[in-house]
Amino acid sequence: MRIGAHYLGNGECTFTVWSPTLNSVAVQILTPGQQVIPLKPQAEGYWQVKVNDVYPGTLYRYVLDDKAAFADPASQYQPAGVHGASQVVDHQFEWTDTAWAGIPLESMIFYELHVGTFTPEGTFTAIIPRLAELRELGINAIEIMPIAQFPGDTHIEPALAYRNWGYDGVYPYAVQNSYGSPADLKQLVNACHQHGIAVVLDVVYNHFGPEGNYMGQFAPYFTKTYKTPWGNAMNFDDAHSQGVRNYFIENALYWLREFHIDALRLDAIQAIYDLGAKHFLWELAEAVHGFCQGETWKRHLIAESDLNNPQIIRPPELGGYGLDAQWSDDFHHALHVLLTGDRQGYYEDFGKCADLAKAYTNTFVYDWQYTPHRRRFHGISCSDRPLSQFLVCIQNHDQIGNQMKGERLSDRISFAGLKLAAGAVLLSPYLPLLFMGEEYGETAPFMYFVSHSDPDLIQAVRAGRREEFEAFHYAENPPDPESAETFLSCKLNWELRYQGEHQILWNWYRQLISLRQTHPVLKNYDRDSIAATSDEEKKLVIVRRWCESSELVLLMNFNSSPVTLVMSQQGKKILDSADVVWGGSGSQVPEFLSGGEELRLEASSLVLFEVGEFDF
Repeated sequence: MRIGAHYLGNGECTFTVWSPTLNSVAVQILTPGQQVIPLKPQAEGYWQVKVNDVYPGTLYRYVLDDKAAFADPASQYQPAGVHGASQVVDHQFEWTDTAWAGIPLESMIFYELHVGTFTPEGTFTAIIPRLAELRELGINAIEIMPIAQFPGDTHIEPALAYRNWGYDGVYPYAVQNSYGSPADLKQLVNACHQHGIAVVLDVVYNHFGPEGNYMGQFAPYFTKTYKTPWGNAMNFDDAHSQGVRNYFIENALYWLREFHIDALRLDAIQAIYDLGAKHFLWELAEAVHGFCQGETWKRHLIAESDLNNPQIIRPPELGGYGLDAQWSDDFHHALHVLLTGDRQGYYEDFGKCADLAKAYTNTFVYDWQYTPHRRRFHGISCSDRPLSQFLVCIQNHDQIGNQMKGERLSDRISFAGLKLAAGAVLLSPYLPLLFMGEEYGETAPFMYFVSHSDPDLIQAVRAGRREEFEAFHYAENPPDPESAETFLSCKLNWELRYQGEHQILWNWYRQLISLRQTHPVLKNYDRDSIAATSDEEKKLVIVRRWCESSELVLLMNFNSSPVTLVMSQQGKKILDSADVVWGGSGSQVPEFLSGGEELRLEASSLVLFEVGEFDF
């Protein structure tokens, strides 16, 4: 059942809402004039009516049981924010992406961005002028943090009024009004496709935000059976759950159909609780893949999950849910600890070079091992799944935001370490994700920021933020998430990419991405074509990857001092982060190896060799 207000043209609009426990529902047309029109009951708790003389831009609410009126749960636009009325949208748009064939999932280079801080304007259309440079870098997929309507102080300038990461959204169908209109988002997607860039949208199906959340007035969207970090869980398996499941499945199809979105990133699927015989994620994957049957390019579902469970991405015939890919946090944690030395919170489960070596070959470091932080056994082997079904990173919104002051790696480790981190991710066999600004060593933090109108809620958010950091044992309080200054300090300094080491780092990322996209070994994601070893004393990780025609050896030194090792094979050096051209002090590793000689790796550096017989 398609829900919400659907404009049919010629002043006709169909209104459909799910309210299985109410006695009556009416649509209140607010502009022009005012009128209240009853909806007719349909099967399975739906209500519907077709209304004439309703045009795009019309404001409306639903009146429930002849009492209070609320915005449409499936509102497609909230021009006055989460507490205002919904607006009828005409989805007619002149698309010019008819030749777009999509980007194969295994070829995607993801670039996560937050619309509000990516540009000074903080809008969808302001992103468009930057697409050419992202494409020059080698980016072919932008991942947009959630854009569902979230709260803000509507009494001040919109660019400052709405400050949120996006995970507090309460209208999953409505594009954030301070970012632009639905047409503005379509313009961005259309421009991305013209530049050869796919668009991934981060969607939140595990909870609604706390302010403007009127969903419970309409229907049993929530269940008390399970708890999430954000309150009661969504009702995916209790009484009336079929309407909740339809609500989110239709939401996914809405983004794919009306906005030409290429993939959805599903937030924290471990908080989507469903003990029914057919898990919601399985049903969602069926619907999305069924939608693709009539399309000219494939769409994808990518799960954020900390379960270390490959069931999420196994096909249904093997007992899985059939999603296309999932995040792998173990890779990030293993790499982060080697670079920073952090051991607080969940980082206590990592710290050895062997952890990173295992992450390269086995994906999950914890595949049914005991973890000190969780104090239980965790994970299971994913050896039956291709490496290209897993997404990894060294920076993202969560991992930066989990720092006390939102510090990026550029504030925490050396320039040499930044190059090492980039190579570790981009030369891995997994789907790589960059966080906006990472590619040139952005210095602005990315802190947690919100804007609420309820003083009690503001204090609760502040207290919750302090509690979140207790596991990390920080001695001070985090920056005030409600402050406009916190938000403004997170805006990118885009001009840095032309300056000094920032420009060198940008070129380094570009070179790594180019290698990844062109070298046959780096395009081979066969799990049987990779091996890794480590040396804890020297803090070395050595990764071998190969295909039928070639073999690469990646040497990574996580030591703060130079180390030596013997390379037994013949080889030709392809890349060396210590070279002067990459801002290093100068490498002592020769361009060609005859085999058996001792190599000196500079501190926090990597060297990539192609091995075999070469004419010296």
